[in-house]
Amino acid sequence: MLILKIALIVILVITSLLLTLFILLHKGRGGGLSDMFGGGVTSSLGSSGVAERNLNRITIVVSLVWVVTIIALGLITRFSVV
Repeated sequence: MLILKIALIVILVITSLLLTLFILLHKGRGGGLSDMFGGGVTSSLGSSGVAERNLNRITIVVSLVWVVTIIALGLITRFSVV
């Protein structure tokens, strides 16, 4: 049970970092952190709809893994005998 808990904690840390990165990579809707790295360049590069849709899909999948990991860790903590 300890190995499963450690593995879930590692997955939680990795998905937390990835989720933060993917959210910051999203196209801004009017200023903010996403406009900090390119200014006017992001408007011409951001016109690619396929890349934005793929980034949305990846972000959703990583967030679902993150939520499932938190729920699993909570259940393990709640029902552990130790």
